[in-house]
Amino acid sequence: MLPGMSVFTPGQVAEETGFSLDTLRYYERIGLLEPVGRNAAGQRRFTQDDIGWLGMVRCLRDTGMPIAEMLRFAELVRAGEHTIPDRIALLEAHDRRVEAQVANLREKQTAIRNKIGYYRSVSC
Repeated sequence: MLPGMSVFTPGQVAEETGFSLDTLRYYERIGLLEPVGRNAAGQRRFTQDDIGWLGMVRCLRDTGMPIAEMLRFAELVRAGEHTIPDRIALLEAHDRRVEAQVANLREKQTAIRNKIGYYRSVSC
């Protein structure tokens, strides 16, 4: 790590990302997060890059991407620029699944709103 570079404690990263400390350790252990640097006392110190990556992981997780697929994405990112077409394909496939989930939720929301309208029409 370069001198003067911002570093963050696990607690700060947990607060920033919304991931628990256990989840951060798990993601590091399985390789979803690259090995985290440590200070002279052996305490984990995260970088801004780590936080940025965890933001992407949060997005993928919150939209339902399975861990195996997130690991594949991480492998592609670490493998270099030549994997960009594969990354695009992986993200496009995920985007299609997310779009289907959104459409499904919109359909259910319409049914809920119809029921609300019905109940409003029969009340009073």
